[in-house]
Amino acid sequence: MNRTILIAAIATTGLFAAATMPQAANDHIDGDCNLTIPRDDMTNRDAHAVYTCLSKGMTKGYNTGDKRWIPADFVADYREWTAASTLPADPGVHGERFLFTYVNDIGADEYMKYADEDVAMPVGSVIAKESFFVGENGKAKPGPLFLMQKADKGASPRTNDWYYMAVAPNGTPMAPNVFKACNECHEAYADSDYMAYPEEDVRRPAK
Repeated sequence: MNRTILIAAIATTGLFAAATMPQAANDHIDGDCNLTIPRDDMTNRDAHAVYTCLSKGMTKGYNTGDKRWIPADFVADYREWTAASTLPADPGVHGERFLFTYVNDIGADEYMKYADEDVAMPVGSVIAKESFFVGENGKAKPGPLFLMQKADKGASPRTNDWYYMAVAPNGTPMAPNVFKACNECHEAYADSDYMAYPEEDVRRPAK
């Protein structure tokens, strides 16, 4: 199945969620989810195969231990939200990791318009981005779970009323400098309410 057919099939069925999709048949990964070809030669289909191979361990890892200041239900439930991606893709941000995006019910309709301007996400919207990394040697490993929560107006003026959170692959809440590590990047997307969408060719269309 080539990449175009794979994307079309996933978008049509609406079944792409790593928790329910079977392992993608692929000759380019080994039993440890690593690429057997150079990273520069991998396709989105290869990324899909790596992701589905890693996915069960990713959710188990994210949910390990106390989440402290991060709402535990975000981490436990995000795979039940709307998948905004059809395939994982590397947009060149988040440490050049591949990302797969989910949006909760409050934010899904607005987010999946993928509008470039005049966007106002509803308060309570939460976006979850799973991540994984593939090195030049083909070795694959889970990355953090990145979360964005839209807060009440005026709740966090320095971050444009977004709360940024991240959970390490082993479940430990991360404490990055959200102004430097998160907000400075998202400032470039001010017209879309400080959100970056999945790469255009892997966006799941709204129903």
